[in-house]
Amino acid sequence: MITTDDVRLVVEQAEVIEDYPEDARGHSCLMLGVGTEGRCLHVVCSPKEDYLAIITAYVPSQEEWESDSRTRRIS
Repeated sequence: MITTDDVRLVVEQAEVIEDYPEDARGHSCLMLGVGTEGRCLHVVCSPKEDYLAIITAYVPSQEEWESDSRTRRIS
């Protein structure tokens, strides 16, 4: 389970690891940070004029991401 506190912490301290300027939902990005329990989390968000829209948050899969959680594995 990922809590709102986790998402808030990631957004406040995170590093943008992928940028999606042409996303169909509007400009968005993938952020990497550490949640309240010390685990790596990804948060996809989209900056809007008056707020930051959170699209999704998840624990990066070791099958899709390298051990640094910031580099996608090549399939």
